[in-house]
Amino acid sequence: MISRFEFGLLVLLFRSIKIMNQGKFVFSQVIEFIPRYRFDKLVKQYKGDWHVKNLTSYNHLLHLLFGQLTGCDSLRDICLCLDAHLKILYHLGFRNTVNHTSLSRANESRDYRIFEGLGFYLIGLVRPMYSKVQLSEITIDNVIYALDSTTISTSIKLAAWALGKYSKGAVKMHTLLDLRGSVPANIHITDGKWHDSNELDMLTPEPFAFYVMDKAYVDFKALFKFHQSQAFWVLRPKENMKFTTIEQLAIPDTTPSIIEDSRIRVTGYKSCKLYPEDMRFVRVYDPDNDAIVDFISNNFEVSALEIANLYRHRWDIEVFFKWIKQNIVVKNLWGFSENAVKVHLWTAIIAYLTVARIKADYNSYYSITEMATLIRISVLERVDLRQLITKQDPSTNSDQNVKELSLFDDF
Repeated sequence: MISRFEFGLLVLLFRSIKIMNQGKFVFSQVIEFIPRYRFDKLVKQYKGDWHVKNLTSYNHLLHLLFGQLTGCDSLRDICLCLDAHLKILYHLGFRNTVNHTSLSRANESRDYRIFEGLGFYLIGLVRPMYSKVQLSEITIDNVIYALDSTTISTSIKLAAWALGKYSKGAVKMHTLLDLRGSVPANIHITDGKWHDSNELDMLTPEPFAFYVMDKAYVDFKALFKFHQSQAFWVLRPKENMKFTTIEQLAIPDTTPSIIEDSRIRVTGYKSCKLYPEDMRFVRVYDPDNDAIVDFISNNFEVSALEIANLYRHRWDIEVFFKWIKQNIVVKNLWGFSENAVKVHLWTAIIAYLTVARIKADYNSYYSITEMATLIRISVLERVDLRQLITKQDPSTNSDQNVKELSLFDDF
């Protein structure tokens, strides 16, 4: 129990914070969620401000975040917008602004690992905030990941390092998404030639976690490594996969959509050597698309219906990529060297994680898309950020207790 005097002090404190934020621009309130101390340590570690006179690493980050949050298509647009508001730059958090040439040069030369390190640090902060989110029709409490990649097209003439298919330029952003909250657990940026299945070799399997992937990740050597690490996986098999049925498993009468549930072993000449143990084969009828869908897994404990439902949630990572491309600037790259592209994409992830962190901290009823829109149109307004994103009446969301921290309620 606190005393009346202590309660009065708390009330005065909250009132002073409210009054203080009413005088701040929305952008300056957003960047308060950037862990400055950690960022400065990364700058020192990678010598980001070595012999720098005008555009410091933190000022560089603010320029790029401003571009992400306002939807600027180019570095020129960022500088043009900031130049038009020179009188309020200090109040926004900027020490100064620079021209687009200096900003482009910084993207090329400043070590991308500064931004990558900040991104991974934010991942560590934000993921626990959404760890209790429940997935529809999923009964298990295990950590559930979806692994996939999205491709961003670019010019092969300007970005010679980013060679993709058919001699075209492409950059891939490989993402391991924690499905409980749709928060990235790992990001890996490569050229377009890097095959998706190679990502399995880059990951350290987490025991008892589920990894949901499409058929591009069918690599029996890597999957067996996951199996030996006590991690579970759910995939679609390739059409030419050869196997023999060891045992037919019982199918409950309450799940008529399950056509087959069996224990199998692959019989291909190489496959049987790379994966010498049994796996599970589940065949399901999908009434929505009037199609039969097959799955393979190394888990024999959960029900066949749960296997199908787990794979259905793989679509959440496609929603994540859709959100990134629609609400954060990644389609038009702000540079073409490998370093510049990674700085750009990691800044986009930092912007996403910052908005997700604000949503969790303020327990906002708005979806992350609505929050990004509100921040975008109010970024140069003197409005209290908490009031801006928490004005919605909770009664309008009848299932809010279930979706309280879901990032994509609007999809």
